[in-house]
Amino acid sequence: MMKYLTRTVWLLSILSLLNDISSEMLYPVLPLFLQSVGFSVAMIGLMEGLGDVIGGVGKGYFGAMSDAMGRRLPFVQTGYLLSALSKLAMSIFSFPLWIFSARTADKVGKSIRTAARDSMLSDESTLQNKGKVFGFHRGMDTLGAAIGPMVALVLMYYYPGRYQLFFLIAFMPAMVGLALTFMMREKKSQPDQSKDYHFGIVFTYFKNANSDYRKVVWGILLFSLFNSSDLFLLMKIKETVSDERYVIGAYMFYNVIYALASFPLGALGDRIGLRKTYIAGLLIFAGVYLLMALGHSLIFFVVAFVLYGIYSAATDGISKALITTLAPIGETGAAVGSMSGLSALAVAISSTGTGLVWSYFSGEVALLMSACGTLIAAVYMMSVRTNTPIIKTGA
Repeated sequence: MMKYLTRTVWLLSILSLLNDISSEMLYPVLPLFLQSVGFSVAMIGLMEGLGDVIGGVGKGYFGAMSDAMGRRLPFVQTGYLLSALSKLAMSIFSFPLWIFSARTADKVGKSIRTAARDSMLSDESTLQNKGKVFGFHRGMDTLGAAIGPMVALVLMYYYPGRYQLFFLIAFMPAMVGLALTFMMREKKSQPDQSKDYHFGIVFTYFKNANSDYRKVVWGILLFSLFNSSDLFLLMKIKETVSDERYVIGAYMFYNVIYALASFPLGALGDRIGLRKTYIAGLLIFAGVYLLMALGHSLIFFVVAFVLYGIYSAATDGISKALITTLAPIGETGAAVGSMSGLSALAVAISSTGTGLVWSYFSGEVALLMSACGTLIAAVYMMSVRTNTPIIKTGA
């Protein structure tokens, strides 16, 4: 076994795979379930938007708290437990207020665990293999995202309309994954009571961080302002081919490509530089949105979603690996949490803006705007110069 794939990296990766199977098998049925228990489209939007805001702000707060405590594992365990219990609650309750609370708890769970989990991955890696470690984890995570919808299709065939059964079944792999956390051993550090954490730290950490961190995060945020929800790409397919099976198929196909490409592109990042790999991902993203805007046949969409999977593999795990090279070891939780939180808020703004442009103009105009904005972000990232190991090649 490759030495950088330690026991902790394997367990965290399998945990993410199981959790994504649990979450993504609910993706195709969640809107149907919510409407069946009385949610309007506006209520669904409010619930998801509120959850994203809470989750975005929470990532910085809980990441900084884990830095101050010198512990990561309790945050990982608490976060995954909350997400698992939210699925159990949704399998039992049907009253909208309870459903709203359970769904929000799922988002809060993600905010609690994300920065701590990524900090554990960073602690298990070196500057020479961060891309491989984060790429392997992201690949396993996304493999779960590919398997989940397949499970959903089988359940929809045999148990149509029994949505609460879906949530009960989804609870099972989530709990198996949680059990794996009790087999982990984290690298503890001394608590540092001088480290500050509060709900505004997602902003204050960015403000007070070193200049290299801020310059790179500015580029990530600029891109995030043009990186709207994947639902818009799926909407474009639905508008063109008018068959929901292609929409679900495209989503699964994208996740398979994403999973397969994550580790090789992580290794490429270690070889040529994480920043260069990230920039290549942005250029691919711009090409995908151009194809989606101009394409009017299935072959365009097949090519676009192959490239979209490669883009995700070149940016998602890579950006987190990148950020961990820019912060002191004792601040990786706050650094990743601040970047992830600010990025989530920027994506929420992007999705709102894209929806408005789509409604008042057209889908083509909205997608072309995202492509042009991403090219600007790529040019900015090309101009960034840092004094950290971020741009050095691995061994």
